[in-house]
Formats: sequence, C-alpha cells, structure tokens
Amino acid sequence: MNIILIGASGNAGSRILRELQSRGHDVTAVVRNPQKLPPEVKRQRDDVSNGSRIQEILSGADALVSAYNPPADNPEQLVQVTAHLIQAVRKAQVSRFVMVGGAASLEIAPGMTALASGFLPKEWVPEATAHQKALESLQASDINWTYLSPSAFFEAGERTGKFRLGTKSLIVDQKVTSPIPFGNSRISFEDYAVALVDELERPAYLRAQFTVGY
Repeated sequence: MNIILIGASGNAGSRILRELQSRGHDVTAVVRNPQKLPPEVKRQRDDVSNGSRIQEILSGADALVSAYNPPADNPEQLVQVTAHLIQAVRKAQVSRFVMVGGAASLEIAPGMTALASGFLPKEWVPEATAHQKALESLQASDINWTYLSPSAFFEAGERTGKFRLGTKSLIVDQKVTSPIPFGNSRISFEDYAVALVDELERPAYLRAQFTVGY
C-alpha cells in the first residue's frame, strides 16, 4: 500500500515506519524535522498545522497513519491536528485513517474509563484529555477511521509478535485481580507497530477503537 505516516521520527512512529517498510509498503514520512529520518526514507516536511497542505500530501495515498505527538506544554494541539487530518482525509478521499491513540479512554471497570476514574497520575491528565477529545472527533466524523489504544505503559522493548487485542477495556496481566492495575498493563512500541500494520493489512476495526497489550 501507499502509506502516509505522520510522526515517523517519534517513539511509536519510528517503529511503525520500520514495520511498514519490512512488509514492503511504500511509505512517505511526514515530519517536522526530516533530518531525524534515515536517508533512504521518502519524506515530506510539514508540521500538520495546515489541513490544505496535508490534503496535498495525501493525494493518491491508500491510507494515513498518524503517530503525531503534541508538544508537552500544549497537548491540546492534538485536538486541532486531528481535526485538520479528518478534513484532509475526507477531501483527499483517502480510504483509511489509523491513529496512534491513548490508553486513558479505555475502561478499567464497566462504564468507567481510566481518565474518568481519578486514578491517573496528574501529569498524564492533560494529554489523556486531549486524546479523549480527538477520539470523540473521529467518532463524530464520516471518514473511515481506526483508533489504536496502547496499554497503560507504552515503552521501548522487543518485537515478539505475541500480544492480545481488545476493544473498550484496558488489557492487564490476567494474574492480577486489582481493578486498577496500571503497573501490569504494558505493550512495547515494537509490538504495537505489529498490531497496527496487521490492522492496515487485514481490517477488523473499521470506524472503531481497539487496543493491544500483553
């Protein structure tokens, strides 16, 4: 497939780029700082603040994958960027939009999300809130979107290809009985990338949120 990847130099984005390339996909990376990419990677410089520019980049693409990470001091920028991407996908008539999401919109008990529970560390709340708003924007849109939530702890690790998928609930260690086991909800960037590219190749969660964890 012809894939446009936003945020290809970040933690998740760099692993997604590697996974896409390893499976033979044609990837164009859209980044603020192209010099951070390996020299062989096709690239476009853009800060995704302009929907019209993104629409131009998307012309002819089969799918858009966004691993956009907002500035730490302005997580609300994620909401604005998501709105621009939704508009660009619609106008460019791109058939898939897959977004690297957040975990806090997942339920830790029936009807209670991690964000609403009050158990999130306070430093996580602003970005978690922005991700919740971005998800709601996707849900209200008319494009073909998929929002992949990681586990609570999303970190560098190994590509094992062994993980579990879910939909609305945070995936936790099955041996743990506590209803708030954030310390036992994990996925590596590498295995997250496997799950995301699997979904691109074999769609199962169209206009839906899903999640991956060990």
